[in-house]
Amino acid sequence: MSDLALVLVLLAAAIAMFAFGRPRMDVVALLMVVALPLAGLVTVPQALAGFSDPNVILIAALFVVGEALVRTGVAQKLGDWLVRRAGRSEGRLIALLMISVAGIGAFMSSTGVVAIFVPIVLRIARNAGIAARRLMMPLSMAALLSGMMTLVATAPNLVVHGELVREGQAGFGFFAFTPFGVPLLILAIGYMLLARRMLGDGAAPQADSGRPTLRDFVEAYGLRGRDYRLAIGPASLLAGRELRELDLRGSAGINIVALERATRFGSTLLRPEASLRLEAGDVLLIDSRQPGSDMAAVVERFGLRPLALEAGYFQDRAQAIGMAEVLVPPESRLVGRSVVEAKFRSTHDLAVIGLRRGSTPHAGTVTDVALRPGDALLVIGPWRSIRRLPQSADRLILLNMPVEHDDIVARPDRAPHALAILVLTVGLMASGVVPNVLAALIGCLLFGLAGCIDMTSAYRSIHWQTLVLIVGMLPFSAALQATGGVGLAADALVAAVGGAAPRVVLAALFLLTAVLGLFISNTATAVLMAPVAIALAGVLDASPYPFAMTVALAASAAFMTPVSSPVNTLVVGPGNYGFMDFVKVGVPFTLITLGVCVTLVPILFPFAPH
Repeated sequence: MSDLALVLVLLAAAIAMFAFGRPRMDVVALLMVVALPLAGLVTVPQALAGFSDPNVILIAALFVVGEALVRTGVAQKLGDWLVRRAGRSEGRLIALLMISVAGIGAFMSSTGVVAIFVPIVLRIARNAGIAARRLMMPLSMAALLSGMMTLVATAPNLVVHGELVREGQAGFGFFAFTPFGVPLLILAIGYMLLARRMLGDGAAPQADSGRPTLRDFVEAYGLRGRDYRLAIGPASLLAGRELRELDLRGSAGINIVALERATRFGSTLLRPEASLRLEAGDVLLIDSRQPGSDMAAVVERFGLRPLALEAGYFQDRAQAIGMAEVLVPPESRLVGRSVVEAKFRSTHDLAVIGLRRGSTPHAGTVTDVALRPGDALLVIGPWRSIRRLPQSADRLILLNMPVEHDDIVARPDRAPHALAILVLTVGLMASGVVPNVLAALIGCLLFGLAGCIDMTSAYRSIHWQTLVLIVGMLPFSAALQATGGVGLAADALVAAVGGAAPRVVLAALFLLTAVLGLFISNTATAVLMAPVAIALAGVLDASPYPFAMTVALAASAAFMTPVSSPVNTLVVGPGNYGFMDFVKVGVPFTLITLGVCVTLVPILFPFAPH
């Protein structure tokens, strides 16, 4: 068997295993890393070269960049903005997500954009109750389309541009790709609104961990309708008084969960400590612990002003206010005592807002009930106070921590620093002052120096399965080139369509580039196909620009498999995709891209020689 035939057999075997999902894709990649040098198709250094490949290091660094944005709250704010603008419409959310990703990706690495947006999209999906797989595919498609927006958006554009310059042409302008990228993005949004049905229904599956959400607590304990936001006016009886003087729990049956106070930079949440002096303009976040409490009478009595609630039972304040279920063990000092008698609020800085015995929540006031072993208490207050409960003298057992706890921003005070570092990193990438990988590594170091991320979080943020998959497929590029497979394909194209009509040649060139891109990186595809495109232009005595543009667009149209581009590979795990998911969604849109390319390229770049 010839070397080329052996490469093709191994490639077919890898694709078959990817399609069947057995074994895992990263394991398949490792099998290929071992098989290619054992077969003598590549050397061991070539097989392992991916571990030092700048693009692999870049992807790892960008995982760290994304984690720094999550830990400082920047990612959360962007996700919240998308959700606010989209409302309850999944379709509007997909459209806004794709526009945002394509817009940002037009000026920085598309791989980097995906690495940054993956945690944002996961959080959006969880909070909106949408399956992540219905958002991850639009994310990867928009990132690939961002490569069709500007000259610097992706490496293949620069490769093709460089080949034109070497041939004595002027090359492409910065926005030469935009007339193709914008209509394709519009088509992609419409296409994904239809194709999302191929990715399952819209409901998010239950988390494997079985952990509840804050919404689950609200429903299980009947908290809906117990929450109020009340503003203290200048004439209010509460203005200027300390909380210890008021005894609102005893006199009005209400519990202050937290207090909003205006600052120069918006507002901040304060803990309801006994020594806290209330001021005019403060907003009280109230839990009416007695169902049926006459809040209208409370408002009138104290001169308060009701304000609108943004989400059910303070869920919009989940960054500062947490909830959790804790279990009262037999040896706890709380047994036989009520929450009030045990001074639970002052001891733990938490309020008890629900009580469950067995499977039934307690109806009515819970703070005066004598506690028994096995009682489950629903507590509300600062997350750090909740985390301290197991170490307290009351020996409480932390029973259920909601999934929202995972989204808590570790360093919100570092958000301005994170934004500044992100702008600097993107600026370095867009300007080309330093290579992209160095720009990303500089950004990682600055994030660490600024306290936006620590080393433990940085290492944990890297998705090693994705990196191994990319590294394992890179040797195929060297093997195909070494055995003459790519050159053979290019020669066949010239022989087959060299004398056909120009649009037919463009279509064939697009298809060959796209097919090659299934097996080797889009950058390597552009390196190999750009000379072929210019040679075809010479055979047809035509301008090289339409052919060069076709190669660049086709190299970015890597929609068809999860290994066509690192952009796709990054969303495989978070979206829980299989090989065939990309085939089902990607092949039709690749054909749409082909149609747009063959239609628009000759109009914007005529065949007549310049």
